[in-house]
Amino acid sequence: MGHHVRKTGAGWVQGFCGDGICTFLGIPYAAPPAGPNRFREPRPAEPWQGVRDATRPGPSSWQELKPFPEIDVVPLVGEQYERGDDYLTVNVWTAEAAAKRPVLVFIHGGGFIVGSKDAPINDGSAFARSGVVCVSINYRLAIDGFLPIPGVPTNLGLRDMIAALKWVKANVEAFGGDPDNVTVFGESAGAMAIANLVTSPLAEGLFRRAIVQSGHGAMVREIGVAQRLVRKLAKLLKVAPTAEGFRGVAPERAWQAIQKVAKPFPGIDLRDEQGFEPVYGISRFIPVFGDDVLPEKPIDALRKGAGKDVELLIGSNAEEMNLYFVPTKVRAKIPGFLAKWLLGKSHPRAKEALKTYGLGSKKAGQALTDAMSDLVFRWPARRFAEEHQGRTHVYEFDWRSPACGGELGACHGMELPFVFKTLDRATGPTGLAGEDPPQAMADRIHQLWVDFATDGTLPWPEFDREQRHVHLLGSDETIQEQVMPAASLTP
Repeated sequence: MGHHVRKTGAGWVQGFCGDGICTFLGIPYAAPPAGPNRFREPRPAEPWQGVRDATRPGPSSWQELKPFPEIDVVPLVGEQYERGDDYLTVNVWTAEAAAKRPVLVFIHGGGFIVGSKDAPINDGSAFARSGVVCVSINYRLAIDGFLPIPGVPTNLGLRDMIAALKWVKANVEAFGGDPDNVTVFGESAGAMAIANLVTSPLAEGLFRRAIVQSGHGAMVREIGVAQRLVRKLAKLLKVAPTAEGFRGVAPERAWQAIQKVAKPFPGIDLRDEQGFEPVYGISRFIPVFGDDVLPEKPIDALRKGAGKDVELLIGSNAEEMNLYFVPTKVRAKIPGFLAKWLLGKSHPRAKEALKTYGLGSKKAGQALTDAMSDLVFRWPARRFAEEHQGRTHVYEFDWRSPACGGELGACHGMELPFVFKTLDRATGPTGLAGEDPPQAMADRIHQLWVDFATDGTLPWPEFDREQRHVHLLGSDETIQEQVMPAASLTP
């Protein structure tokens, strides 16, 4: 039994071991965020007597997952999760005899409304096999995690992540990890959150390195702008726009309202004073700045030296927006006037942006996809890299998936099964990575993450404003990247 049982600050937990790898699932890092703890900062987990079962993942934040056309996105976001309040929990994967190993902590994506530590693609077993202790965390989402309701602490989802990172520092040694060698990594919303935490005074000293996959620090709102969403949701739910009002809303009802405001024209304007909507409609829920977690916009904080002690690996995928626009046929079918209207809801110079990205010489849908890949993901990541004052490396994931008749390409999320070495979960006729993805490439990319987490090693030069070294993960070469056309289209 020995190796299956470990001692945490709140009590003993029992996982399961096989093939030299031990897995512990659903260990609480905070008390359930329900009842009086709903809309409160994360509270310590209640200690337990005896040995707690850590062989099942336990619940995740309440979400209903809809099927997606043409490709199976279940590996990315997971199946229907167990319902329940005790979801501020972590999974740990470690080698049976591990001691003082580097630690990788994963923060999942999902637009700050869906996703879970238990999505099949982010299984941490391969990292444990590669000599790293891998931890994956849940955090509060949507209304409970990222809605600045008056009288409620802001950025509760980010506060959960900070609490989870403190848990890792205090407990990971029991699982064979080195608490002084923690690298945090995440994708999409998880990467946006990490980019924010790099600059947060409350996260200082909790991690040594950060890997930001398809994320950056520009997806944040002013509290005042985000409170328009508070009022809109309160109206839809017929409650007061206060903690008391929202506290009485059951998750099912909340989910229906979340779906309503997610539509492309929800009758709500979340643009900033310059006319930009930083998420381009992909999600209504994002972190806010102007509080103790994020006193200012992350990009401004970087300029003043915030996060300079954190070693940073940041990157994007070559065709990010294909995930949203290829299976749904937007790229193939959207007419020019509609592309302008859609982009115009988030960008004050939509017509100019589409022209810059080839409208006129290519199909409107292609121009929209190319423009948004750069505006939403790729260019803000380069801006984050430019302003970060510590060690900074940039990658671009350029391998093209043959899914969707060869059209899916290097889309959002495609790097995940390569990073986690879980290609088997993304392979097949409706698999994200198509029928026969290159295992050797997964071995190589996975090892880059392992080496970086171990001691910061990467085999290509650092990125700076002048040299602009970017390593292409698919073709395994380093280029000096040109400044993107999006540079002249963003503030």
